[in-house]
Amino acid sequence: MAIYAFRKGQESNDSLFQRWKKQVQKTGVMKTLRERSRYKRTPSKRLVRIRALKREGFRQENRQKQFYSNM
Repeated sequence: MAIYAFRKGQESNDSLFQRWKKQVQKTGVMKTLRERSRYKRTPSKRLVRIRALKREGFRQENRQKQFYSNM
């Protein structure tokens, strides 16, 4: 994905570069490139299951807090 920024009239190089940087940040290109730069091992089935159980526990706690906060 190419991102272009063309000079507007008498715009300086600094402001052109700042505008281009802002466009790059909005698209999220740098974030994905940083993520891809390192090898990310896929989590094991055991780890996935443990994380799912943990999430379910947090959800259950939040449901109880929500229920008892309305009383």
